Amino acid sequence: MSNKRKIIDAVYQAFTYLASFVSILALGLIFMFVLNKGFGLLKWDLVVSDYHAKYYNGGMPEVLEFSETERPESFINEVYYSEKWGLALIDGKDKENNIIVEVYFIAEDSPLKEIIDKNENDYENFGLDVGDLVTIIKFNDGMTSAVSSWGAQNMITQLDSVNEFREIVFSTEGGGIRGSIITTLYLIGLTLVFALPIGIFTAIYLNEFAKKNKITNILRSMIELLTGVPSIVFGLMGLAVFVPLTVKYTSATSGNILSGSLTLAVILLPVIIRSTEESLKVVPDGLRSASLALGANHTQTTFKVVLPGALPGIITGTLLAVGRIIGESAALIFAIGTAVKDDISIFGKSTSLAVHIWSLMSDEPANIELASTIALIILIIVLALNITVKLVTSRFMKSYN
Repeated sequence: MSNKRKIIDAVYQAFTYLASFVSILALGLIFMFVLNKGFGLLKWDLVVSDYHAKYYNGGMPEVLEFSETERPESFINEVYYSEKWGLALIDGKDKENNIIVEVYFIAEDSPLKEIIDKNENDYENFGLDVGDLVTIIKFNDGMTSAVSSWGAQNMITQLDSVNEFREIVFSTEGGGIRGSIITTLYLIGLTLVFALPIGIFTAIYLNEFAKKNKITNILRSMIELLTGVPSIVFGLMGLAVFVPLTVKYTSATSGNILSGSLTLAVILLPVIIRSTEESLKVVPDGLRSASLALGANHTQTTFKVVLPGALPGIITGTLLAVGRIIGESAALIFAIGTAVKDDISIFGKSTSLAVHIWSLMSDEPANIELASTIALIILIIVLALNITVKLVTSRFMKSYN
């Protein structure tokens, strides 16, 4: 080999290694940024709790019997405890990094476990509980209050000096993403219900039944063209077509999960059609010929022999489709809306995990920490889907062979 050839090969290899290094470095930096910003908020409570906090107003007349529970020895120094009220508070930050005062412990004999509900709701055993956030305590002189921004120690100190108070405002923490997770699951299920049958049967027709002519070539070209259309264009279509359609024939009043699913189904059709068609092409023609030679007709051969052989590729295409559903945001902003909801209905507005990230980043200031945590959860879901599909495909291939 000549020196010139060696130099050219070395340059090609250098560019190859450099491009690979840059790609790995970029992906690694993105992952490390998301992990660094979001890991601190990654807790189970975030997944199962509501986004909107529920606020309560209580009152306490003069107390005659106070708590007799002493401060537990296991409490750390940062926990402030009132033996008089049997209440332990601790300073902290919520999921959006705002200062909070949280109920760390409440004794069984605490008078705060049963207080007067000033909103007159029909609650049983209305009172403070562990995990509640105390916002403000207003005392009877009308001038003195203890607010969360002054800290847990100040609140405990003022409580110890009184036998009653006029009002206490407390709430659940909120900031959770339970509603967005449920919405994402709804979108995945409904979108696949709409898109998979149409996409798979279209691919079967194009690959197994349709004649090769100008019409089918144009159809394939249009399908490939749709894969390059920006998703926001599909979002406008969803807003113009599917939102009015669902409003007319369902109880929906605006963008909703159903209209979002229909929009995503249109987005995914080209992906499903192309992946299914490529999976059908890799099935050996010998299997088709053997089936026909044994007396099966074309339709029986297609659905009994060819389709099962292409199933691993179809499952892979479905995985790609699910990943697209989870990560889609631009189209859903128009087709479903950006309102973060806790009570989820397929005919109501809500946000997927990706749109929830967009909503958090569009606030002033942007909540980078919570957005990064949701991004981590999306990565975990996609990883779990990859592992699941590989296991299912592996088992299917073993049983098929």
